[in-house]
Amino acid sequence: MTIFLQSIDYQLWHIIVNGPRMPTRTIEGVVSPKPENEYNDNDFRMLQLNSKAKHVLFCAVGPNEFNRISSSKISMLVHEYELFVMHNDESISDMFTRFTIIINSLKNLGKSYSNHELVRKILRCLPKSWTPK
Repeated sequence: MTIFLQSIDYQLWHIIVNGPRMPTRTIEGVVSPKPENEYNDNDFRMLQLNSKAKHVLFCAVGPNEFNRISSSKISMLVHEYELFVMHNDESISDMFTRFTIIINSLKNLGKSYSNHELVRKILRCLPKSWTPK
């Protein structure tokens, strides 16, 4: 299966191994999801490869196994989300990038949180040294 997928498109295999990629933008050192109205041809190609990877996996795995895998992945990501904290040696932009990856992965699997919940989570995960700020 590995060789077959790599022969179709190596980036397709990369997405299957590492998870879907979402278009992002960096403003003043902060990485955030890119709004759809700013997507370019490369972003659409990336999204098309994400969909193609999902399609290949869905076709290769039966419906029961697919649901079991999806729910397992969602459970793991929700666990990561719930235990998310900023590391001591981590910059705010690195922390936000990690957070965005988790949130985007959950969104791709059909689990999303409101902006209110996300903001509260970010504020709760900051270390005590950020309290005065």
